[in-house]
Amino acid sequence: MDPASAARRIFETAVITGEPVWFRDADELVPSPDDLPADALRAAEALGLDAETANAHVSKAWGKVDTAARELVGSTGELALLELLQQNLSAEVVHVAALSDGYGYDITVRKDHCEHHLEVKSTTRRGRITVYLSRNEYSTMLRDPSWHLVLVNLNQDLEITGIGEIPGSWVKDHTPVDSSVIGRWESARFNVSGDIMEAGLSFAAEYLSGNASPESVKFLVPGYG
Repeated sequence: MDPASAARRIFETAVITGEPVWFRDADELVPSPDDLPADALRAAEALGLDAETANAHVSKAWGKVDTAARELVGSTGELALLELLQQNLSAEVVHVAALSDGYGYDITVRKDHCEHHLEVKSTTRRGRITVYLSRNEYSTMLRDPSWHLVLVNLNQDLEITGIGEIPGSWVKDHTPVDSSVIGRWESARFNVSGDIMEAGLSFAAEYLSGNASPESVKFLVPGYG
């Protein structure tokens, strides 16, 4: 490996393993070379890297870590919500995402002849919430009146601290528009402010079981009782 390549690899590894406080939100805090924190600039200078190269490798490193973190947080939140619903609702709760990823949602809640389809997103962030929605999920939302976009808030120990819904009308108003038949978006990113989310699940109150735990009820139906 030539010295320049080695320097870039060392810098990227140092950013990932060092976990500086700004790295978690580097996508917003470090959008350009001019925004590089002082510690990153010092490390880059010591390795003979210019600011533009350092910024590119910060973005690359953040992308690797963010993807892995989102997968872990996403699967943990989804399974935690599934368990919460199964234990506290008097309804059939099915993890359809375990059967196929083509449904356009993750969990079905069914009672009598009523169904609710939950697309679950999870986050450990506070204040700034980023949600990714696939084209299939969005298309399902448009044609399925029983579809809900559910956000699960987790703490750093990946325990549930809150549950809410993001209104489909808000999603529709902020979704990209295809500019031609030649190109189309397949995944969209939404930055959701805290005041958009509606606490709890809109349908949960009528489905609560008689032995639902108070701790769970406060997440599913805030203010219930």
